[in-house]
Amino acid sequence: MTPARGTLAAPSSRPAVLPVPRRLGVLALAGASLLAGLFGALVLLGVTGPTSGARLAGSHGLLMTLGFLGTLIALERAVALGRPWGYAAPLASGIAGALLILGGPALVATTLISLASIVYLAMYLTFIGMDRGLHTWVQAAGAVGWILAAALLQAGRPVADAVPALAAFLILTVAGERLELARMGMLTPARRATFLVAAGLFGLGVAAATWLPDVGLRLGGVGLLALAAWLARYDIARRTVRLPGVTRYIALCLLAGYAWLAVGGAAWLAFGAAAPPLARDAMLHALFLGFVISMVYGHAPVILPAVLRIPLPYRPSFYAHLALLQAGLVVRVVVGDILGYPEAWQVGGVLTVTSMLVFVGASVASAVGGVRAQRAQPVRG
Repeated sequence: MTPARGTLAAPSSRPAVLPVPRRLGVLALAGASLLAGLFGALVLLGVTGPTSGARLAGSHGLLMTLGFLGTLIALERAVALGRPWGYAAPLASGIAGALLILGGPALVATTLISLASIVYLAMYLTFIGMDRGLHTWVQAAGAVGWILAAALLQAGRPVADAVPALAAFLILTVAGERLELARMGMLTPARRATFLVAAGLFGLGVAAATWLPDVGLRLGGVGLLALAAWLARYDIARRTVRLPGVTRYIALCLLAGYAWLAVGGAAWLAFGAAAPPLARDAMLHALFLGFVISMVYGHAPVILPAVLRIPLPYRPSFYAHLALLQAGLVVRVVVGDILGYPEAWQVGGVLTVTSMLVFVGASVASAVGGVRAQRAQPVRG
């Protein structure tokens, strides 16, 4: 989710294959899925009437994971690759999200999701040709997770059956890029081996969950706990959290995400496929909100400037959406799901939705301010 580094060509080293305004259009598709998915979440929470958004409630999971996150991640990878065909992935997933919002044919939407997953994997096969490092292979394994999720959806399986594969897509993508940065900090062969074992256990668990859901989820839970422990121990965020400004903000986002990754892993291990509804809610939202969205918040100051060539200056107010997200998750998962208070479950859910809306507003305001400041700078002759 960050610009390619090392031997992978960074966006600035290649010509602009897709002009920035068109990239902004693809990003707008991701934003539409985000807003629709958040509205669907409010319907599921019982905050707004079901008649006004039952369809969006039913598509909430796919809108958030693939319509929003899949499009955003694939767009960043296409920019990093710098080849025209790569943009087919974010465009296909973005259009699939739009179809889900408008109530278009489900078969067309799932076909577009499958197309996006194939192109996304093809991008990683190309990246592997440039850099055969472990981090690239791990992110490619995440691309296989998207392929598996798309195949299950195309086969008519419910979204719930695709959740482990969707988790693999997002978690392995992030874990692979954090491994890439960790290797800058004296990463020994033993530490690389322990990472590989952790990621391998998680991947095996996800694959097994397709046929043996309970065994697969519990094995995947062990892998998630191991990944969370590895990232918390060896990620450079442990050191950069001591630095001021945006560096500390990013580090805190990452460290908070690793804590929620451990919570999700513990839930997978403890409950497996037979999780009761509240435990299942904790399993889903600890990973997809606690871990993944914390990662999005932390990487946004890097992703958006790389993709759109628009500065996103750090502001201390960024801590507002981060604090709202963490508070909402604690209320929802700990007080609502674990202690069993339904009112807390709803309040926590509303807080997390509010957090994401504040994040969007803060990002737009920062970008606008950054562009204005850039234009106000005197031209040097």
